[in-house]
Amino acid sequence: MKIVVLLSRFPYPLEKGDKLRAYHQLKELSKKHEVILCSLTDKPIKQSWIDEVDSFCTENHIFKLKKPLIYWNTVKQLFTNKPYQTGYFFQRSIQQKIGKIISTVKPDHIYCQLIRTTEYVKNIHDIPKTLDYMDALSKGMYRRAEINSGIKKKLFLIEGRRLAEYENRIFDYFNHHTIISEQDKGFINHPQKEQIAVIENGISSEFSTYNKAVERAFDIVFTGNMNYPPNVECAEYIVNEVYPILIKTNPNTRILLSGASPHQRVTDLAVDDKIVVTGWVEDIKDSYAQGKLFLAPLFIGTGLQNKLLEAMAMGLPAITTPLANNALEAVHNESAIIANKAEEFAAAVIELLDNKEKWERLSANGRAFVNNKFDWAKSVEKLEQVMQGE
Repeated sequence: MKIVVLLSRFPYPLEKGDKLRAYHQLKELSKKHEVILCSLTDKPIKQSWIDEVDSFCTENHIFKLKKPLIYWNTVKQLFTNKPYQTGYFFQRSIQQKIGKIISTVKPDHIYCQLIRTTEYVKNIHDIPKTLDYMDALSKGMYRRAEINSGIKKKLFLIEGRRLAEYENRIFDYFNHHTIISEQDKGFINHPQKEQIAVIENGISSEFSTYNKAVERAFDIVFTGNMNYPPNVECAEYIVNEVYPILIKTNPNTRILLSGASPHQRVTDLAVDDKIVVTGWVEDIKDSYAQGKLFLAPLFIGTGLQNKLLEAMAMGLPAITTPLANNALEAVHNESAIIANKAEEFAAAVIELLDNKEKWERLSANGRAFVNNKFDWAKSVEKLEQVMQGE
């Protein structure tokens, strides 16, 4: 097949979940199909990133979003019922260029990642289209509203309602639909949501085969895009809620917070040499390798957390919340530890650091669990079947 793929962000480097999912799906699809990539960007793209994607895409088209239009189109949504996100990512001149590419290429299929991109092709009816919701974005907004107050709470609630209505409405413009987990599928408010196919993420073999000799200098590691609100909240929870409990009995506890674009709230957490904030690292596997445990007290956000897959594939016992585990589906005390309160997280950390046998069991079970369940080749094979209407 010739497949036109439309992304709201350029899929490299892999510092965000949507980019990681897109990158691996593109790479797998390109083994059997011609992939014509159209990606939007509001940031400069390095030539080395373009070269990486060029190595497997048949065509690679990048469309720079104009800053004045970003602001204007976002503000215009005040007078519509569409989510502000669709306004942010939509520009008429880019739609015309994408339309011309589609007319020239004459693809067999169009694949859109996230509802942010759907306005560009929703009115094309003569070519089969698949929408990857990926996450239930509306639910993520509602959860952010729950932890905020005042004007922020109101804005998140408004965007949550608009997203929920749009997720429902846009369903009927596409032939096929995918999403990352059963949990997120349940949050889509459409009478035919059972038709949505769950396409999980995979895990790169590079994580399970990593063999550098790196000292495990940190008791706790947490990774992610450190400008993304759920990750910022998580980092703060680790340092402000769990860490004070740990140092009562383990005063030398060390924490590594690693990931791109750390928010000022994250950098402010490095109050002493026992708490390190790295910012961008060239190879995130090096950060995982420095840790003894992976702690992810995620209370907001949606979707399947790639950071958990990566940590577990690296052999780090993972401690996380029921919310994050709803998509992961690990078995408590077998392949991961599930906790809800700061005291429970701290107790799990202390036990694993003190109990070598349990550490080794969770390390081995977690690695086996993610390697058996999450595979990019199998995941994209399911995606191909969806596209072909099987």
